[in-house]
Amino acid sequence: MGKPTGFLDYERELNPSTSPKERIKNFNEFHKMISHEERKLQGARCMNCGVPFCQSGMMLNGMATGCPLHNLIPEWNDEIFKGNWEHALARLRKTNDFPEFTGRVCPALCEAACTCGMNDTPVTVKENELALIENGFENGLVVPRIPEVRSDKQIAVIGSGPSGLAVADRLNQRGHNVTVYEKHDRIGGLLMYGIPNMKLEKSIVDRRINLMKEEGIKFVTNADIGNNVSAEEILEAYDAVVLCCGAGNPRDLALEGRSTINGIYFAVDFLTMNTKSLLDSNFKDGKYVNAKGKNVVIVGGGDTGNDCTGTVIRHGCKSVTQIEMMPKLPDKRSESNPWPQWPRVCKTDYGQEEAIAVFGHDPRVYETTVKELIADDKGNLKAVKTVKLKQEKNPETGAMAMKEIPGSEQILDADILIIAAGFLGSQKYVADAFGVELNPRTNVKTAAGSYKTNVDKVFTAGDMHRGQSLVVWGIAEGREAAKEIDSYLMGYTNMV
Repeated sequence: MGKPTGFLDYERELNPSTSPKERIKNFNEFHKMISHEERKLQGARCMNCGVPFCQSGMMLNGMATGCPLHNLIPEWNDEIFKGNWEHALARLRKTNDFPEFTGRVCPALCEAACTCGMNDTPVTVKENELALIENGFENGLVVPRIPEVRSDKQIAVIGSGPSGLAVADRLNQRGHNVTVYEKHDRIGGLLMYGIPNMKLEKSIVDRRINLMKEEGIKFVTNADIGNNVSAEEILEAYDAVVLCCGAGNPRDLALEGRSTINGIYFAVDFLTMNTKSLLDSNFKDGKYVNAKGKNVVIVGGGDTGNDCTGTVIRHGCKSVTQIEMMPKLPDKRSESNPWPQWPRVCKTDYGQEEAIAVFGHDPRVYETTVKELIADDKGNLKAVKTVKLKQEKNPETGAMAMKEIPGSEQILDADILIIAAGFLGSQKYVADAFGVELNPRTNVKTAAGSYKTNVDKVFTAGDMHRGQSLVVWGIAEGREAAKEIDSYLMGYTNMV
């Protein structure tokens, strides 16, 4: 530990961001890096705890805390302070295949568990991580790592999201021959089309993919296994197959007129169309849902709902409302939610900040749901009827549930309704094509602690295995699955 009193001497300093009214003029990333000298002071704030919870990745009270990748955070924070950027990056890359992704989109489970955060503000772990990898790319420290020895094993990875890319990266570095299949026209899965450009610029994804290609990984686009490519063909051609297709089955609204009224979209489709049109033509092709001048209602108060909010504001929407079923979380930790648990507090994210700046109020409405869809005489959505909810305990089971409050209905103008209510699991047609079993949550079924399915040589990882989750969990799952696949192929593994 180079600076024992760093956490006392220096204040937490975040990367500056462009003002909301300025950044909504485009779909570019809007954070700038602080200088190396300033970053060194942020590294100095890490006290190298005797028990560093930041890298624990454990479950407390049903919630994850600490990094699931078990990043060696105190080590590389100390090296940042000492100016040893190359060594710090080497320690970071030992556990994280893609710091440029987690450094941008991860909610920073590590910071929630930082010991500094118990009585003060946590270390800027996420931004330190991002600074390390970006410095590495800028200064030629990230170069293709081509295995010197290759095995004769052929592996197919189905899906190119975080877990699929992590599996591919690890198995390729082991010397196996890896081909990644992606159903869309671009590689990256949710990194490409599920996360808006202002949150993760797609040139960052392409930069990593190009590096992986140089390292020997093959990528095949427009390959929808179970539709235009047969599972039998894949099984015959490869020694192992890894299903990493995500949890793409969105939760719907069971409302009259849902299937016939125009103007209703799933968030995943809305965001995909938006990013594809941006990349293909800078929106000139018109192949996206344009919210300009429209009243928009978004069902779902989570990260995806926030991404939709930020997107429609950049379009120039007339209004935006985010509807959330659950009560507003407290602004500060409750006594029942102590450190190092994940803090269950209300977070105002970038999209909500932008809505406040543009419209003068928070777009979120809590304890509310959509009760009725209202269309005009042409079948186009024009409004939604909402109703307030309250939590009530079932006297028989003791379980809490949200119940409607009679007489609390309200009409909201809505030209566009976006459903961002989460996902129910993986899309079944891929699982059916390979004959793998699903669990009751429609995720691919495996034994506890394993990634092997009921079908010989077929494995799974990521959201398709664990359900809707974070990018960092996808990478962690991909890394662990790679070890099991390597052991299956070789009879042992030396991967750590």
